[in-house]
Amino acid sequence: MLTKKAHQVKHKLFEEVVLNKDIPGKQLKKGDVATVVEYHPVSKGEDGYSLEIFNALGDTIAVITVPESAIGRLNKNEVFSIRTLEAA
Repeated sequence: MLTKKAHQVKHKLFEEVVLNKDIPGKQLKKGDVATVVEYHPVSKGEDGYSLEIFNALGDTIAVITVPESAIGRLNKNEVFSIRTLEAA
């Protein structure tokens, strides 16, 4: 008998999260902040999330889909910093 995987959403829609790894193809680095825009449950394997990443002015610079392990929660003892995107 097959059992269905119970889906527990760890990150809410529009929650800000932090990348746990670099995404070189999009010039994104570990520690960059992103916004959850979609949850992708998977019956076998790791669930995923679509994320939107903004620049300092609020313009969208990337939309990516990553596994749940690639993102984490922001903590109250963390602060934002600014970095310049490298030319592609």
